[in-house]
Amino acid sequence: MRLYLASTSPARLALLRTAGVEPVVVPSYVDEPAAVAAAEADHGPLDAHTMVQLLARLKAEAVRGTRDGEPLDGLILGGDSAFAIDGAIHGKPHLPEVARERWLQQRGRTGVLYSGHWLIDHRDGRENAAAGAVAAASVTFADLTDDEIDAYVASGEPLEVAGAFTIDSLGGPFITRVEGDPSTVVGLSLSTLRGLVRKLGVEWTSLWNRAW
Repeated sequence: MRLYLASTSPARLALLRTAGVEPVVVPSYVDEPAAVAAAEADHGPLDAHTMVQLLARLKAEAVRGTRDGEPLDGLILGGDSAFAIDGAIHGKPHLPEVARERWLQQRGRTGVLYSGHWLIDHRDGRENAAAGAVAAASVTFADLTDDEIDAYVASGEPLEVAGAFTIDSLGGPFITRVEGDPSTVVGLSLSTLRGLVRKLGVEWTSLWNRAW
């Protein structure tokens, strides 16, 4: 069974690989800010839970159909993540000054990382069914020094990840506690994904296609 990953996230790809799954990466190119703005224009401000589920769904739906002239035959996965603290939603900071400001705010404190999942059963080249779910994990940070924050921001790693941190790379030592599925913090809850796969009538182990 093929799994198509509608994401270019290196972290999600690496996580699936460690779980024995080599997905086919199919970038979705969804304009995330525009999609959120459109949804908020219709329904008002989105909370983090609603936002990540919306974007995960749009990413998966954006790649339905064909790839290189061939119909996608398997499962399509869309994912999105956001970090919430003090009622504010933090996606990717992009800019060093934004990442630094966020770390000054969140050091020594706890927030929640939300990871949205949307899975489409696209066997035989058409959408047969779909299911989605959001996983959440609380993350507690060490009380970093200003020098540690500056060094971490200068590494470039926090600029393109939700919440300006990782757990599986340079940011790992700055996290003191995680409550929930740890893979959620990477950007994809493996246990949640397994549940969705089984909900669509597919055995998780049928996705295994990597040697270990």
